Amino acid sequence: MGKIIALANQKGGVGKTTTTINLAASLATLEKSVLVIDADPQANASSGLGVDIKEVDCSIYECIIDHADVRDAIYTTDINGLDIIPSHINLVGAEIEMLNLPNRENVIKNMLATIRDEYDFILIDCSPSLGLITVNALTAADSVVIPVQCEYFALEGISKLLNTSKSRKSRLNPQLEIEGFLLTMYDSRLRLANQIYDEVKRHFQELVFKTVIQRNVKLSESPSHGLPVILYDADSTGSKNHLALAKEIINKNS
Repeated sequence: MGKIIALANQKGGVGKTTTTINLAASLATLEKSVLVIDADPQANASSGLGVDIKEVDCSIYECIIDHADVRDAIYTTDINGLDIIPSHINLVGAEIEMLNLPNRENVIKNMLATIRDEYDFILIDCSPSLGLITVNALTAADSVVIPVQCEYFALEGISKLLNTSKSRKSRLNPQLEIEGFLLTMYDSRLRLANQIYDEVKRHFQELVFKTVIQRNVKLSESPSHGLPVILYDADSTGSKNHLALAKEIINKNS
């Protein structure tokens, strides 16, 4: 049965989407079957994996609101073994429309029930908010990866997210675990980055991934080409970091 991992942090710009795209591509390169679910109305994970949003007939929005068949929303990518359910800007309004749905926190969980056995990993890219879609993602997930930018304000975001995770865990999803904290945009030359790494490590110990995602030009450039960094420049630091992360997650779950 596939493991569902949500990538969540209600602070924006911490590297959730970049991590989702490149972790998924790295897992697929390591011969795992992967499905990415783009649950962010900005749809950056979709375009970053080469999906033309204008050409999409069926997205996660149609699955949630119109109860479309989830299989109709699955699109293939340039990487063998990596599929995606794209997002749509309409998802912004979906949270209001979902308020009237029965069992509204379990929509994504029920949607994935029929297909989770077909993949080794399902990664959900959450939007930078703690709205109903993110609550759905955390309810559907087995675990959550929390990307943390190596800046002071990022630490403040963690406490808010942990409170949300705890309430989800106790009420809607008792099995929800923290897969790990992932330090992103790390620059070893900066004293602050090292201080934040030490601080997160001191607080969360074993829950912090050994792999850190370093600042990398190729990693920033690759989305504009609609490619994960492993296809854009396989020798780049960004590519090596995400492969190391993928191996760490595979080992943790084997």
